[in-house]
Amino acid sequence: MAGVDLHVHTTASDGRYSPEDIVHKANDLELSFLGICDHDTVDGIAPALAAARTIPTLRLIPGVEISTDVPHGEVHILGYFIDHTDPELLATLKRLRYSRERRALGMITKLKGLGVYIEWERVQAIAGSGALGRPHIAQAMLEKGYISSPREAFLKYIGRDGPAYVEREKLTPVESVELVLKSSGLPVLAHPSTMGELEPLLGKLIHAGLVGIEAYYGGYTPTQIEGLASLARRFNLIATGGSDYHGIDDSTETMMGNIDVPLESAHELIALARRRGLKLAQM
Repeated sequence: MAGVDLHVHTTASDGRYSPEDIVHKANDLELSFLGICDHDTVDGIAPALAAARTIPTLRLIPGVEISTDVPHGEVHILGYFIDHTDPELLATLKRLRYSRERRALGMITKLKGLGVYIEWERVQAIAGSGALGRPHIAQAMLEKGYISSPREAFLKYIGRDGPAYVEREKLTPVESVELVLKSSGLPVLAHPSTMGELEPLLGKLIHAGLVGIEAYYGGYTPTQIEGLASLARRFNLIATGGSDYHGIDDSTETMMGNIDVPLESAHELIALARRRGLKLAQM
């Protein structure tokens, strides 16, 4: 069992479990380092930190996952050790969450045109106080029997090439890296093997201040992992990793702690944060 998982979601965005529950699950799994990186929100960080302070063997690394816009695709930037009280960060994330709501309404309208009838109120209820995302729409579809699994919703309807997909406002990858840096954080490129031409983008992001890439990730083959770890070494980046656990569909997603992320990944992030004088929360 891995001792490090630097990419986990909670009910603050589109995860199934509360920040406190995630912290306790990490403790049950005997993780040493846990990174909570919810989509476009930092609302889960304070309760997660409070829970983690009661567990001396677990170190929580506060983070965020920001969705960004590129032609013909999407790039996600992780921000570790961000100041989750930073006014500019909070205002930007609030704007991005609002764009998620507008997109969800558009998707519900498109689904209706396809004969799939789900209610906006039910999607809101599933999301609760979290940042509304496509998994909440998928859950509403599943409840009404239109699909047999959340994954089917993405494959048939609401994935990027699906008939009910709707775009939303996003930052550019460079803008996201800059936002993380302004928020006293360390920007890392999430799940890079989902992209096409990686190196040209990587060069721009490194110039903007990128410090790492997520080399260890669910579904990656040993060859992909070694290729990304080698890329990290070549560009002097930290090779991080995590499960991207949401807790929505245990039959298809990688379980928390089930990625063999080296302890050095967390140690290198912490060392860099200390060199830059960043706040290390409970550490």
